[in-house]
Amino acid sequence: RRLHIELDNGPEINSSRTQFMKRLTELADRHRLVIELAYLPPYHSKYNPIERCWGILEQHWNGALLRSVALVLLWAATMTWRKIHPLVRETTKPYQRGVRLTREEFAPVARRLLRSATLPKWSLIIQPVCR
Repeated sequence: RRLHIELDNGPEINSSRTQFMKRLTELADRHRLVIELAYLPPYHSKYNPIERCWGILEQHWNGALLRSVALVLLWAATMTWRKIHPLVRETTKPYQRGVRLTREEFAPVARRLLRSATLPKWSLIIQPVCR
């Protein structure tokens, strides 16, 4: 099983972000997935499929006044893309910011990041460790 993720190379999801990479390796292990990360170069977000989804959502809202979280969730749930409705839910758990791994803590994770020989900054693979 393989999961291919295209990313925009923003600072929050950069492959040098220790906590992000640690969580992805845990996901790979938990679900026995090979995870391939493909980072898009700067100013190439038009090639990222999620950007098309945001554009469709923006057209669907069409200037509606979104006064509450409940209204945003309702509007988001009623949009369709290729005749498919999205799964919409509110995340209420706070996201911890500023959590970092030390160099020593990150070393085992870093060893699992198989970077492309030709595009090491833009493409990497995480193999699951089956226990």
